[in-house]
Amino acid sequence: MDLLNIDYEKYNLKNGLEVILFQDSNLPLVASNIWYKVGSANERKGKTGLAHLFEHMMFQGSENVPKEMHFKYIQEAGGSLNGSTSFDRTNYYEKVPSNYLELILWLESDRMGYFIPALTQEKLDNQRSVVKNERLERYDNQPYGLAWELIISNLYSSEHPYSWPTIGFIQDILNYNLEDVTEFFKTYYSPSNASLVIAGDFDNSKTKDLIEKYFGNISTDKKVSQPTKNNSELKNNIFLSHKDNVQLERIYLTWHSDKAYSEYDASLDVLSDILSGSKSSRLYKNLVFEKEIAQDVTAYQFSGKLTGFFTIIATAKPGVKLEILKEEILKELNNIRSNGVTEKELIKSKNGIKSGFIYSMQNLDSLADQINSYNFFLGEPNSFNFDLKRFEEVTNEKLKSAIEKYFSKPFVELQIIPKSDSIIKEGNNL
Repeated sequence: MDLLNIDYEKYNLKNGLEVILFQDSNLPLVASNIWYKVGSANERKGKTGLAHLFEHMMFQGSENVPKEMHFKYIQEAGGSLNGSTSFDRTNYYEKVPSNYLELILWLESDRMGYFIPALTQEKLDNQRSVVKNERLERYDNQPYGLAWELIISNLYSSEHPYSWPTIGFIQDILNYNLEDVTEFFKTYYSPSNASLVIAGDFDNSKTKDLIEKYFGNISTDKKVSQPTKNNSELKNNIFLSHKDNVQLERIYLTWHSDKAYSEYDASLDVLSDILSGSKSSRLYKNLVFEKEIAQDVTAYQFSGKLTGFFTIIATAKPGVKLEILKEEILKELNNIRSNGVTEKELIKSKNGIKSGFIYSMQNLDSLADQINSYNFFLGEPNSFNFDLKRFEEVTNEKLKSAIEKYFSKPFVELQIIPKSDSIIKEGNNL
């Protein structure tokens, strides 16, 4: 297998289901990876979290698969499975020994085509409770757990599809009903709104026959309208101070940035690595090791289908004011904007990103998901060379241009400080 130039077959069933087949017989394993083009960005205010709820509901059984048996069947076959939800999509994936391919096709097709007949109030109540507890555990009662919710709800206008958390707001979670769930499923969980990747060791002709057998008769109910980007410009800096049950103060600085695969997306990934990707990175070395004013520091670029954002997070050492961390962070960004980085830093970062990516693609699950990701964002499943070339083309000038374009504009600053549960806000988003 030439990882950077894979051979694949892509076609559509009559009902609109997109199918991508990639054969690799190195190991007797096969992976199924299905992306539904629905995430939290497809929701609306008052009904947030439905996409994430479905990540749970889809494992609760369908017409021919009893509750909890999806997991049981796969695990008894010696396989693994899971799902995930983002702003833009929801995916479900399995990996099994090759002779169990028909099993996973049957399971996925049954919940795509025959989920509603098995939907009950009891199942909804059960999973609503699970999601509520997940929300409480991972967000409301987790130290620093509300940070992202506070940031995105201020970074974006209230009507922007990225302005609420993927898990949803607690009151929305508590108010889900069967009508909401049924309508959401009928709208988004149809063949024409999905792409199925089969990767690994399989017979091409037999697999196509099995896909037609299990998915071909599933009807497509309606055409899906995808969310569009609303204005997301900040006119002024936004300052937030949230008092939380934490021991150490933490600062978050977040700017609007490039969407996935756009002009400066790769440059911002390289920048995040140069700032905090290793112990020798600029911010980590300066704040954690040399000045010893930060417990940790992280920078990363998030790239969505509609837009992106760049965040730098630093946790202060006891007694260190967050303003000092902020000053050092902004100073380093201005330094790179004016002077660039060394050639050694640039080469090290680009090589690290490339090698990490290639290593991750040795996992069949990751490979199948990446094929689906390229298909979703770029329309071309075989975009490995294109993707890596973006990083090879990052130069000092591109880094400086990216900083000039995005980091000279207003940003959201969030400070998490110990005690109480109040939020102090300054500035105006609109």
